[in-house]
Amino acid sequence: MDTTIILSLALGAALAGFVQGLSGFAFSLVAMSIWAWTLDPKLAAVMAVFGSLTGQVIAAFSVRRGFDLARLWPFLLGGLTGIPIGVAILPLLDANMFKAALGLLLVIWCPAMLFATHLPAIRFGGRAVDGAVGLAGGVMGGFGGFTGVLPTLWCTLRRYDKHTQRSIIQNFNLATLAATMLAYLASGAVTREMLPGFAVVAPAMLIPTLFGTRLYIGISEASFRRVVLGLLTLSGFALLASSLPKFAGAS
Repeated sequence: MDTTIILSLALGAALAGFVQGLSGFAFSLVAMSIWAWTLDPKLAAVMAVFGSLTGQVIAAFSVRRGFDLARLWPFLLGGLTGIPIGVAILPLLDANMFKAALGLLLVIWCPAMLFATHLPAIRFGGRAVDGAVGLAGGVMGGFGGFTGVLPTLWCTLRRYDKHTQRSIIQNFNLATLAATMLAYLASGAVTREMLPGFAVVAPAMLIPTLFGTRLYIGISEASFRRVVLGLLTLSGFALLASSLPKFAGAS
């Protein structure tokens, strides 16, 4: 593992750990916005799942979370069903396709999250739609650790209060990320060459994550979320600008 990859892993893990610690979301999105430039998609996906799962475990011991099984189970059932699909998709992604897909996700999801509270509340669908959203989250988790992207947006549109939303998203992420990591191990997605990466990501994110969970003075959580989502949107446009001309050249 060369120096460029090690530095990229450490930088992405530290920034993403801090963001997740403070705002409770977006480890994979923040880390991938950095790793997509230098890392192979398969390595980036494994490290994103590992880092996200590590952050969730840290949060389990440092942030109080509720457990509402009645609301959680449709998301969880769908998520666990979708994970094998995402794991099967992962080997099919090349670097350029990966950057384009991630860029598109960022430029759609981040502005949607910024303006979600201004959109009409969604009351239809019930548990069936919750399960479908969980399924999509599982698929996205399987090929990159993005388990909470769609469930977070959906819970926001549902107008769940912050405690209910935190309970659903944190428990959903913990369960589906653990299942995704097990699926990676079982499928051989985790190779011996990746092991040094774990030794870089875990310590690089530990202190920033703990620091983020305790940093509430000077900037509100809502303001910080707006800054992070704005920067991720710009990163998404940069990824698209880098990858789309290559698609045009190949056609």
